[in-house]
Amino acid sequence: MTNTLRTRVAIVGAGPAGLLLSHLLAASGIESVVIDSRTRDEIESTIRAGILEHGTVRVLDESGASDRVLTSGHRHDGIELRFEGEGHRIDFPSLTGRSVWLYPQHEVLKDLIAARLAGGQDLRFGVTAERIEDAETARPRVVASDADGTSLEIEADFVVGADGSRSIARAAVTGSSTGGYFREYPFAWFGILCEAPPSSEELIYSNSPNGFALISQRSATVQRMYFQCDPGADPHAPSEAELWDALQSRVPGTTLKEGRIFQRDVLRFRSFVAHELRRGRVALIGDAAHTVPPTGAKGMNLAIADVLLLEKALRALLEDGDERAIDAFPEKALRRIWKAQHFSWWMTSMLHVAPDASDFDRRRQVGELRSVVESEAGRTYLAEAYTGWPFED
Repeated sequence: MTNTLRTRVAIVGAGPAGLLLSHLLAASGIESVVIDSRTRDEIESTIRAGILEHGTVRVLDESGASDRVLTSGHRHDGIELRFEGEGHRIDFPSLTGRSVWLYPQHEVLKDLIAARLAGGQDLRFGVTAERIEDAETARPRVVASDADGTSLEIEADFVVGADGSRSIARAAVTGSSTGGYFREYPFAWFGILCEAPPSSEELIYSNSPNGFALISQRSATVQRMYFQCDPGADPHAPSEAELWDALQSRVPGTTLKEGRIFQRDVLRFRSFVAHELRRGRVALIGDAAHTVPPTGAKGMNLAIADVLLLEKALRALLEDGDERAIDAFPEKALRRIWKAQHFSWWMTSMLHVAPDASDFDRRRQVGELRSVVESEAGRTYLAEAYTGWPFED
């Protein structure tokens, strides 16, 4: 037995991109159905980083998607680049007039889920998309099944794949679930969550001969820190003392405040951009369309930029029958995507020590860091990209 639904927009994936898109469409009177294979608890309890650009915060706040981003989030007016034992602060407001907010992604998701359920959104957890059919017709379909194995088909005027880096929707757009431009980096991040007060008021990005480290925060009592490691590292192998030694060796000149480590993981570094972002009446947004290394804090912010472009295009298409904006969506989205890919690659290559790095490479890297921190133009470029370029009008 197959249950069939009819909606205007079928959204696969209840991440930040899919949920915000449904929220903005609803404000324009366009109904949607959102499905996700995960449970609500899985979505809301998976702890992820979250540096929100100035524009992202405005969108979440002004659209009513989040009433906590400004009250519970923490505004950061700069970051510190640390190398050769010295810290160099990049002051965002003085350079760009903008700031960023530390507000973890799972908190954004809690806000979006609450807002959508309060608005009567048809949001279905535990429903797994299997494939998308009829992409190039006026009635594309999502073929799915729920946790009990009951088949479900969602007929829509448009289908959006917002289902993450292992996207099912990608195959309907590119012809392959892996169809895209891809780069894998020869290092990863070993991440910890610990019970401790902050070691710094702002994020520290540290380049050292022992490798990169990022000293971040979560709250007054919980901190998030990362250090460069081998992609094949076992997160359970090191002792707590070894982890603290590894972190401290990478931030000379700063004394870290230690505490009990209650979570550890290894985050691999990959860059990806799908070969196509749209085919017929199916489009990709968020991690289904692109992924970036976390160094530049672009991931979720890039997804929000996708949503703003696509929501405008869908309104024109579904309300006025105007196809110009949806035809232009891929080109417009890719402008920002490739800028973000470059910035993320640049920050990553400038701050990490490659496994095959020579003495020349190390000295050149320090020269690059000095070129940034000792130049107002260099500091401004970093600040503009980190706090976020203006959204497409």
